[in-house]
Amino acid sequence: MTKDSANSLPFMKMHGLGNDFVVIDQRGAGAVVTSALARALGDRHRGVGFDQLAVLDDVAGADIGLTFYNADGSTAAACGNATRCVAQYEMSHHGVDAMTLKTERGLLQAVQAAPGLVSVNMGAPLLEWQDIPLAEAIGTLELPIDGAPTATGMGNPHCTFFVEDAEAVDLEARGAEIEHHPLFPERTNVQFASLIGPDHLRMRVWERGVGVTLASGSSSCATAVAAARKGLTARKVAIDLDGGRIEIDWREDGVWMTGPTAHVFSGTLTPDFLSQIDDS
Repeated sequence: MTKDSANSLPFMKMHGLGNDFVVIDQRGAGAVVTSALARALGDRHRGVGFDQLAVLDDVAGADIGLTFYNADGSTAAACGNATRCVAQYEMSHHGVDAMTLKTERGLLQAVQAAPGLVSVNMGAPLLEWQDIPLAEAIGTLELPIDGAPTATGMGNPHCTFFVEDAEAVDLEARGAEIEHHPLFPERTNVQFASLIGPDHLRMRVWERGVGVTLASGSSSCATAVAAARKGLTARKVAIDLDGGRIEIDWREDGVWMTGPTAHVFSGTLTPDFLSQIDDS
């Protein structure tokens, strides 16, 4: 909540391809964001609603620090689209075309790719079972799960299925089931992807702690890496999500993602709303 629950709290609403975020700037704002506040804000009926909450802080060794919460109040180490949204806002505000952001994933570099487009290097993918992590020492290219999905770590765990028709998958049922599969001790994000052309994928996303989302940056990175590892595509691909298209390029220095961002509106959480949040 805030250091003084009588104070209001400013926020921004942003999205990248419909993957939507609330952004709270803790830098000098007297705010202390908690899991309880994240859950209350994430409620689309009684709060603001979001796929992730991004919290900004001052940190050493980077232009800005980012912490991410899911709608259920759990934390996430990575959120690519939120990182791009915050980077776009901060670069525009300071009149620069590049910056570094520190997340639990590590130091991420963001650049202005073109008017309206931001690129972020999400770092090298994690391909070993213990790094993703999985519950046992097995190969990650084809897991012993019906459909032989591929496991990838992008700071958070991902499980990618390649199917003939991503549209035909019951995403809510299968996503919820796989999120809690015993092979993933920290739960997992789930993707279903189809090859629709040379280096062109259609992908749908279930995010852990959230559910079905219109887009996911880290999921897009994980899917591109999995497709390249399986020989389905080259390392640079276009991915069509429910919310639009994103470009992924798995380079030697990491997995770069490029796409649009939007700052939808700014608002203020009222003292009445904040006073009703129970942090106990």
